[in-house]
Amino acid sequence: MTAYEPTDTVPGGAYDAVVLAGGGARRLGGADKPGLRVGGRALLDRVLTACAGARTTVVVADPRPTPRPVRWAREDPPGAGPVAALDAGLRHTTADTVVVLSADLPFLEVATVRRLLTALRTGGTEGALLTDADGRDQPLVAAYRAPALRRELTALMEAASMSGSAAGGGLTGLPLRRLTAALDLTRVPDPVASFDCDTWDDLAIARARIREHGHVLDEWISAVKDELGIDLDVDTGILLDLARDAAHGVARPAAPLTTFLVGYAAAQGNGGPEAVAEAARKAAALALRWADEDTPGTGSGAKPETPSDAPGPDAAG
Repeated sequence: MTAYEPTDTVPGGAYDAVVLAGGGARRLGGADKPGLRVGGRALLDRVLTACAGARTTVVVADPRPTPRPVRWAREDPPGAGPVAALDAGLRHTTADTVVVLSADLPFLEVATVRRLLTALRTGGTEGALLTDADGRDQPLVAAYRAPALRRELTALMEAASMSGSAAGGGLTGLPLRRLTAALDLTRVPDPVASFDCDTWDDLAIARARIREHGHVLDEWISAVKDELGIDLDVDTGILLDLARDAAHGVARPAAPLTTFLVGYAAAQGNGGPEAVAEAARKAAALALRWADEDTPGTGSGAKPETPSDAPGPDAAG
């Protein structure tokens, strides 16, 4: 069970998450797609970070180590397809709102999940899903009303039973569009967050993008926080400014050591982002004072002036 984000801060209140991670990855030659790494993190782990605010997170796949606690489920039979997998995951949820995600979304973020929840709440529909760069619906990057999903899953199973094809609960092999076609949906265009890794080329594109100048720092910080189990939003600009002041005003090795000490000081006080910011402010001010002492004519490092009424060196004592 995940509880990393207070539910009163989530648009629309509490939600559960179902992550589908048990596909065959045929276009990847059967590779373990959820375990493939982008920016040093498994694709599944990146998705779990994005939905960390879920009250309960269910991953439909065989169990594996994950950085966050989850519940595991499996469709019956394994490999029965996304509708059967969604049904298996949904059985372990209780919230009225469910975020449904695939496990191969390298650019999914917490902000994306919030956008979907907000769109669902304000749109008054039964679901809100992303559309990709070509305008196609992406039903596995979506937030749904759980009663609507259960209603349509029941309808599909009843239809399969009447037609005599109820094997595997009647859901085996069904495409997701059979489920979502009957739902009233809000569509949210997002060509980046909807990007999924179905092929090796897709994976290469994702790995290249996060190393672009405009993304690499945020990606690295997110990866480090995930690796260390840190769930803390810190103003990285403050720390970068501190590192610059320490490097320029003291010595280059002072930059990483100073930022480490700031983090250590904040942790000792059990502080959050505010404690980091305050410690960084104090250290930056110290670095500036340090630099002033080495600047001729400024600060306490300036040579003391001889008072105008003081006797000169040749004056009689």
